[in-house]
Amino acid sequence: MATALGDRQGIAWHAPFSPHLTYNCSMPEPSTDEPDFAALQKGDDGLAEFFASHRARLRRMIDIRLDARVAGRVDPSDILQETYLEAVRQLPAFLEARNLTPKLWLRLITRQQIIAAHRHHLGVQKRDAKLEVSLAGDAPSYANPESLSQFLAAGMISPSRDAAKREFRQRLRATLEKMDPMDREIIALRHFDELSNAEVAVELGISKTAASNRYIRALQRLNKLLSSVSWLPDP
Repeated sequence: MATALGDRQGIAWHAPFSPHLTYNCSMPEPSTDEPDFAALQKGDDGLAEFFASHRARLRRMIDIRLDARVAGRVDPSDILQETYLEAVRQLPAFLEARNLTPKLWLRLITRQQIIAAHRHHLGVQKRDAKLEVSLAGDAPSYANPESLSQFLAAGMISPSRDAAKREFRQRLRATLEKMDPMDREIIALRHFDELSNAEVAVELGISKTAASNRYIRALQRLNKLLSSVSWLPDP
């Protein structure tokens, strides 16, 4: 049976998608980040080790958010490389400021690199990258419907039913396109990036209460959209 997206305990990022979504706002807040800071204090060697431990999650972050038109031109590994080089450059200032957790700091740099790739390849021109909008009409570093539909649908239909799987993804994408971009992003942050509510709040620049409420509403909206269709396939 497919695992509900809200069942956070033990869920893998590629867990089968369930049309019956639940939410869990009782996830514990992250423990102290002092060990991560201590690792980074070792300099380039410590950063290399820390980056390697987060590489898979950062790659997943890129895969979910990179526009399909850009993905055909840019290798996600190149974005990871640019992220690492920028982290090396910023490390001394970051260790002095300590204004984010090390994990969120790496994610911020990765998000900036995604925005830069979209700006370069899609010709997006805005002064404020935070408010920048891609040609598809979404914030350029938010989860895009095409990629998110693939991640949500992964494992739900047998590989032998390729035609049904393609149709399901197309319809799921159409459903996701009706959602607010931030709603899609919050679902990605909580269920595929596996961030806590507090981390989501920091990353989106909103309060923890707002992040929690927005998360609940996002799942409710997706449930409502899915309940209005009759195309959900059998596994």
